[in-house]
Amino acid sequence: MALISKNKMVIYVLVAMMIVFAAGCGSSTDTRSDSADSQAQTNSDTTTSDAAPAEKVDLTISAAASMTDALNDIKKTYETANPNIELSFNFGGSGALQKQIEQGAPADLFLSAAVKNMKPLVENNLIAEGKEKTLLKNELVAVVPENGKAAVAGMEDLDKADVKKVAIGIPESVPAGNYAKEALTNVKLWDALQSKMVQAKDVRQVLQYVETGNADAGFVYKTDALTSSKVNIAFTVDPASYSVVEYPIGIIKATKHSKEAEDFYNYLQSKASLDVFLKYGFTAAE
Repeated sequence: MALISKNKMVIYVLVAMMIVFAAGCGSSTDTRSDSADSQAQTNSDTTTSDAAPAEKVDLTISAAASMTDALNDIKKTYETANPNIELSFNFGGSGALQKQIEQGAPADLFLSAAVKNMKPLVENNLIAEGKEKTLLKNELVAVVPENGKAAVAGMEDLDKADVKKVAIGIPESVPAGNYAKEALTNVKLWDALQSKMVQAKDVRQVLQYVETGNADAGFVYKTDALTSSKVNIAFTVDPASYSVVEYPIGIIKATKHSKEAEDFYNYLQSKASLDVFLKYGFTAAE
């Protein structure tokens, strides 16, 4: 009987050990299962994150008023192809825009109608290094109202009695006005026309003055004249009488969106953009 009891005891111990072992295996399996489920959830979360739409970026571009129509055309195409980008334009006289940038106004790119307004920004380290170049060229013309009565065919006609008002951009802040002043000075008419001068904040305001008959003639770029059915080009100003009209572009060093700004900077130099500029009367820089 003692032998049988001892054998039973051994059997009980073995059974107990098997039960404990089985329980441990089950726990390990559950742990691996829980770990796999957790990893699957992590992978799922990562996939969801990767598929999330890109953050919206608002780029602010300070640009010469004479580029208004061309840039608004480019804006439509670019935003359609890059739905996470919104282009906000600040149009005005290049001199005024230069001052705004110097005073810390927010901007990501600057498109000027004169090298003289870009150069100080480059020299003062406000333009990103190596991210500035001349993009376009333009030419100066004199326009008259579509139904204007004054006969204007050349610079000398602006001094005639039937020409009462001549519109011009403020020479100190509007490149087109400065170019016009150069040309008028070269033909010795600047001083003679002072009593007739009506100064405007940018070239588009000059165009408006002529369109509405508030000026009998005005100096604008060829590109501006081509946008209006309310004016006629009276004559093209002799290009030898004023500085070459060049449009430099540059990325503002303080931009908070350097990659997006550079992408748009490069796009403005692409064939697609140049074709739009050419359509509006600009010529590509050599």
